[in-house]
Amino acid sequence: MQDKQFTIEYGKNNISIKQEDCIRFLKSLPNESVDVIVTDPAYSGMNNKLKLGKGRIVGKYNNKGEEGSKWFSEFHDTEENYEVFLSECKRVLNKKRGHLYIMFDSFSLLSLGHIVRKYFDVKNILVWDKVNLGMGHYFRRRHEFILFATNRNTSKIKNRSFPDVWRIKRIHQSKYPTQKPVEVFGIMINASTKPGYVVCDPFLGSGSSAIASIKNGCNFIGCDISGKSYNISKSRIENYIKTEKDELQEKSACVEGEIIFWK
Repeated sequence: MQDKQFTIEYGKNNISIKQEDCIRFLKSLPNESVDVIVTDPAYSGMNNKLKLGKGRIVGKYNNKGEEGSKWFSEFHDTEENYEVFLSECKRVLNKKRGHLYIMFDSFSLLSLGHIVRKYFDVKNILVWDKVNLGMGHYFRRRHEFILFATNRNTSKIKNRSFPDVWRIKRIHQSKYPTQKPVEVFGIMINASTKPGYVVCDPFLGSGSSAIASIKNGCNFIGCDISGKSYNISKSRIENYIKTEKDELQEKSACVEGEIIFWK
């Protein structure tokens, strides 16, 4: 794989993305160079259980990671992989104000979530209520979890009125599998940053975290091993900076009438 890199300025901030393995990317960053990590790893555990029969989520799962595939390469959720990932996250996060948000499905939360406590101070488990029902044989899934932790500090979120359940509609018919609404990342970033902070997403996906960072006046660095992810995110970022329109999410995914504290 030949790594690609793209950097662009937006106002006083820099937005930079790279096609690269997440661990190698994190290892390349200086100590305490990041203020907030927001990320949605493509865990393998639940996906391997869902790949059979009617449980398949999208596309041809057996072709995952191939160019043009509707599916993507996974972060294999072994404890060994996860320990390396978390240790690098801890190293690059600011010790005085570093916040960490990691998205989990129910399987990966049970198998991996407890390891986070070895490296970070876990403050809460947040719930993204997707409003519309998803698939599932034993009660249909309508939510995902977000584990929120801090890096050995007492730094608070900036608004005590943030709820721990966020009702935001899922994105349908997206260009990239499991595209997350910008609002989901927007709440995390708005709660934990000030303008000029550095936000990092080592599982970039469709680039929703980058768009949320731009909207909140933050610097952004991110990577994904997928060339499809890189190309889609690059186009999305360039277009948003040029037009202030999001080519992958034309309208808000927030539930009408629900108060969400974010930009």
